[in-house]
Amino acid sequence: MLIDWLLESNEPWTQYRVRRDLLGQAEEDPEVALARAAMLGHLHVQELIARAASWPGAALRRHNDASHPLYALSVLADFGLRQDDPGMNLAVESLLAHQSPDGAFQTLLNIPTAFGGAGQDQWAWILCDAPTLLYVLLAAGLDQDRHVQSAVQHLLDSFRDNGFPCAAAAELGRFRGPGRKSDPCPVANLYALKALSLIPQELDSPAAQAAGQAILQCWERRAEQKPYLFGMGTDFRKLKYPYVWYDILHVVEVLSRFPYLSTDSRFVDMLKVVIAQTDANGRFTAGSMYQSWKGWSFADKKHPSPWLTFLVLRIQKRISKSPHSFL
Repeated sequence: MLIDWLLESNEPWTQYRVRRDLLGQAEEDPEVALARAAMLGHLHVQELIARAASWPGAALRRHNDASHPLYALSVLADFGLRQDDPGMNLAVESLLAHQSPDGAFQTLLNIPTAFGGAGQDQWAWILCDAPTLLYVLLAAGLDQDRHVQSAVQHLLDSFRDNGFPCAAAAELGRFRGPGRKSDPCPVANLYALKALSLIPQELDSPAAQAAGQAILQCWERRAEQKPYLFGMGTDFRKLKYPYVWYDILHVVEVLSRFPYLSTDSRFVDMLKVVIAQTDANGRFTAGSMYQSWKGWSFADKKHPSPWLTFLVLRIQKRISKSPHSFL
């Protein structure tokens, strides 16, 4: 059975999330506790925790830099690490230490002068990094923290009728991303929606609905409209992890967290593209990879990945009326 293959993998993070999310085992279950302990002690995870604790690291110059500590943090959040796990508190404290007066958490950025920036390192926020920091802190269990609540409010205040725009801190001056000022930014909507998915009372909020529709409209109009940097062509359709940028698995993962979005025919179309990439055994292999993550199964284009397979199965479970039929 496919579920046995996942549980027999050498990836305790996969084993842990399979037991929690596919099998529905409680956190207190001895098998879950064993998998979680193995995950926390695994060398790969220990290295991620160390990278996350190095926050902010070097200034972020491009938001698809998969080697940046920002994405070590987001992967740890995906795995299910919390603030009270060994080594995580240092990373969390580092994130909380830099918050703008308007509420968004800040990243050490370096925006070239060619793009309207100052060309030097500075703490600021952009809507293609601040929601990821918020997602990490919410996943770590800080939803009641007043600083996190302030960041949530800032995010909610940032959306417009057509979704989230390319927005940035005032101290970044003339910087603005590609496209018209009135356009929604596809990746900002994706990151924002991901953060909002962890706030139960916001699942059906106007902000979540607007962000979801902005992404679905990109798919619907993909043939005639290709937003700069955010086309939905061949590269977009390749399975890729970590969730660093704007690609199909990331989009389907986030949309599947919202019941009213995951029943939309445009979502179903995207999910079909994902599922069509399965092999004869129901397993999934990366179609693209980030070199900085080489050594992880999800960054191996030659062999099926337990983690990628789990991610697709979890999406299917979320939307399936018979959640165990595929196991």
